[in-house]
Amino acid sequence: MENLENRTLFFGDNLEILRDKIPDGCIDLVYLDPPFNSNRNYNILYREGLIDSPAQVQAFEDSWHWTHEAQHIFEELVGVKSSKTKINQKISDLMLALEKMVGKNDVLAYLTMMTIRLIELRRVLKPTGSVYLHCDPSASHYLKMVMDAIFGAQNFRNEIVWCYRGAGYPKTDFGKRHDIILRYSKTNDYIFNLDDIREEYAEATKERFKHHIGNIREGKDFGTQTLNPLGKQPDDWWQIQPIAPSAKERLGYPTQKPEALLERIIKASSNEGDWVLDPFCGCGTTVAVAEKLKRKWIGIDITTLAITLIKSRLEKKFPERNLKIKIDGLPKDLAGARKLAEKNRFEFEYWALGFVNAIPAQNKTKENMRGADKGIDGIINFYMELNNGEEKVGTAIAQVKSGGVKRNDIATLKGDLEREKAAAGIFITLDQPTKSMVAEAIAAGHFEAKFGPVPKEYPKIQILTIEDLLAHKLPDLPAGWTNSIHRIAEAEKEDHRQPLWSAEE
Repeated sequence: MENLENRTLFFGDNLEILRDKIPDGCIDLVYLDPPFNSNRNYNILYREGLIDSPAQVQAFEDSWHWTHEAQHIFEELVGVKSSKTKINQKISDLMLALEKMVGKNDVLAYLTMMTIRLIELRRVLKPTGSVYLHCDPSASHYLKMVMDAIFGAQNFRNEIVWCYRGAGYPKTDFGKRHDIILRYSKTNDYIFNLDDIREEYAEATKERFKHHIGNIREGKDFGTQTLNPLGKQPDDWWQIQPIAPSAKERLGYPTQKPEALLERIIKASSNEGDWVLDPFCGCGTTVAVAEKLKRKWIGIDITTLAITLIKSRLEKKFPERNLKIKIDGLPKDLAGARKLAEKNRFEFEYWALGFVNAIPAQNKTKENMRGADKGIDGIINFYMELNNGEEKVGTAIAQVKSGGVKRNDIATLKGDLEREKAAAGIFITLDQPTKSMVAEAIAAGHFEAKFGPVPKEYPKIQILTIEDLLAHKLPDLPAGWTNSIHRIAEAEKEDHRQPLWSAEE
């Protein structure tokens, strides 16, 4: 086990990271919002600001199916195979009962993979720590049984119902307008800061309490009733609106949660300087709010693109703090890059695209890396013209190769540029390019961008090696491209607080 370092983002499977890198009893608060959708693969969708160009990254696409890995973990949980994780008899009995109830299918795979991780999350919590498990209503009843077995039913604190409004209703059902958040503590001695999360009283309540309200019960006078000057105690249902499509806070994740929701959780169950962990950190809302509230934090995600997004989000959001964010698990040298390419070419590609702020191309999957993207791995947007108030956007096509490069790759890229009417092509290679490849790129010529009376020329095709990128060499492109990878939440002042919804009594 390692000593924890504040502001660390881990890339990789959170089960392995929890087991190998997070010590016992060191975390004050865990929030997790694991992906769950029984009808389709779980996708993370990014939308770029200049051109509506979605790119899908399959995340945990195999984890929620009954695979050999799911079978292996299930056998660990029921005691058939040895495990690094300490498993009690209640958990084994429950998993066997769930197997009989739901069968060996995607739901059992999901519960199996979640159970082994939740056991590890309990291990890393301090005795005063709490966990908030955000789950879909279609799985929350199963997960509550799992949580009871792991944390103990006596440590169940709340089933929080997050309510929200929205458009569109089914014709044969009530509108589905809530999520479930299960709150458990590790022991009966847990952090709960009630005064930090009190809500404003309803106007009708404040008006009513302007008058004398007695409090006599069973003949005993308890004195005049008054309102708490800090506000009312929140209920276990919270009405906080999801992020609007046009909101500055939105980054393009369809599952992105509003900062107001995480602010309430973090304020309630941690103090300044405490450790907050999100093992499915996605676009980084938990760690962004933890940073804002001056907590220490750790985030884990299985996609390189998410790690890149979170780092950019935090640096843009808190420029005055000059954050030093540690990235653990991504390559730091050529040897590491080769290992990632051998282990997972899909993630190697997204890691490489992150260096040049390229948006991954559409419809890329592990099974079909080239698929419907027509040989395009990523897109970079930039300004072709900024003159007298006029803006013209251009694009560069990015291609990534992990080995076996040849002259014909550059010729193919030239053809892709013509077909897509792109201004430039960026060819990223793990191996060194051949002389004929360099000559072919030079022969492609230049394109022009205009930022004033005199146009400037840029190479039409540029070859960058992974070694170049690790040495901080970047493409030679016109203005604007360095901000194109994701829509980043704007920097905010230290004292800014997003208002919470004021509940009615």
